[in-house]
Amino acid sequence: MRRTKRYRVKGANSLWHVYKTVPFLKVVKNFIVIQTARYTPFLSFKNWMYRKLLRMDVGDKTSFALMVMLDVMFPEKISVGKNTVIGYNTTILAHEYLIKEYRIGEVQIGNEVMIGANSTILPGVSIGDRAIVSAGTLVHKDVPAGCFVGGNPMRIIYTKEEMEKRMSEDDFLNEI
Repeated sequence: MRRTKRYRVKGANSLWHVYKTVPFLKVVKNFIVIQTARYTPFLSFKNWMYRKLLRMDVGDKTSFALMVMLDVMFPEKISVGKNTVIGYNTTILAHEYLIKEYRIGEVQIGNEVMIGANSTILPGVSIGDRAIVSAGTLVHKDVPAGCFVGGNPMRIIYTKEEMEKRMSEDDFLNEI
C-alpha cells in the first residue's frame, strides 16, 4: 500500500483547487528549474539545481538522465540515494489529483538503484537499495531492496536472493 496523505475536496475536482494546495509562484519556479534540468547534460549541475533550488535530497554521484520529469508541485518530497541512475524520460510523482480528493506522498529511492527509461513512480512508494526497475515500469508499490521488478502492473521478476545467485553465476562464467 502506498503511503499518501489524502485531502478531500468539495465542488469541482481537486485539480481546480491546485493553488489552494501549493503556491502558484512555487509551481512556476519549480517548472522552470525542472524544465531546465531536463535538458541539462551536466549531471553535477543538475543535482545542484535539485538540491538547492528544489530542496530535494539527492545523494552523491546520482545521475538523472535527460528528460526526467520530477513532480512540479512537491519535488521536496522526493529523495534519491547515492550512485543511483534514473533513466531517460522517467516521471517521479509525489502528488495525484483525483475527482474528490488529492493525495501527497513521499518517494524514497535508495542507494545504487537503477531505474529504466520511461518508468513512472507514483507517490508514497519506496524503492530499496540496489533494486533494479525495468524500463517502462509503473511503480505503484514498494520495491524491496535488491529486487528486479518490471511491468505494468509492476511485479517482482527476481528477488534479492535470485539476483545475488544470478550475479555470482555471471561472475563465475566471466572467469572461465
